[in-house]
Amino acid sequence: MIENPSRAEMGQMLKKAKRIAVVGLSDNPERTSYMVSKAMQDSGYEIIPVNPSISEVLGVKAVKALKDVEGHVDIVNVFRRSEFLPEIAKEFANIDADIFWAQLGVENEEAYHFLMEKGYTVIMDRCIKVEHALTK
Repeated sequence: MIENPSRAEMGQMLKKAKRIAVVGLSDNPERTSYMVSKAMQDSGYEIIPVNPSISEVLGVKAVKALKDVEGHVDIVNVFRRSEFLPEIAKEFANIDADIFWAQLGVENEEAYHFLMEKGYTVIMDRCIKVEHALTK
């Protein structure tokens, strides 16, 4: 079973975080990943697009994979289908990042347990923009 941190704990994490790598960030303004990431960028977060299919979005050069992100990442926010989470979780475990956050409607028990066993903070099936709005 997947258990998320409390809303108050998520609020603390969001207050501390500065850099968010967004896996699956689309350059289409109609897509949820674009709207959520733009809102977070407008709230002062540094957004790092992770998508091999685009070169840039929100004025930021995209990287092809998490391993291509330079420096520390506070939150990896995932906008991919649930079946891709185990693979993304393995990539996440190989970079310098604190929180694995799967967007609303995205969850996978295998990925959750893999990351929890390694001691990571994991949030699934929650919208980062909604949590940010409710806790700021």
